[in-house]
Amino acid sequence: MTAQKGRDLLLKIDSDGTGNFVTVAGLRTRRLAFGSDIVDATDMESPGHWRELLSGAGLKRASIAGSGLFRDAQSDALVRQQFFDGAALDYEVTIPDFGVVTGPFQITALSLSGTHDGELAFEIALESAGALGFASL
Repeated sequence: MTAQKGRDLLLKIDSDGTGNFVTVAGLRTRRLAFGSDIVDATDMESPGHWRELLSGAGLKRASIAGSGLFRDAQSDALVRQQFFDGAALDYEVTIPDFGVVTGPFQITALSLSGTHDGELAFEIALESAGALGFASL
């Protein structure tokens, strides 16, 4: 696999619940991370006293972080309202040559910054809020 352009990782939101995803913002930096907790099932009879893990029992999660510029006033208002409502809406994250992750996410952090002679920038963090789907490209 050849190197991929970071700008090709896209973050989209289903703003009206119809499954029509629209790009939220022009993200300049972005990150998608997956994680899972473990359940330790080790007991006195574990072979060689090695730790044993209970397969498939841990909590799974995904987080998204990014920074950039809002595409327009409409996407700015949508993200801001979602944050203040504490709503979990469906997002779509496209990872080039890998796949598409879809499912509910909730905004956990939103910050705005700017200089007097520059554009308004933002940073956003989202956490998964339910089961996620994955489809290969």
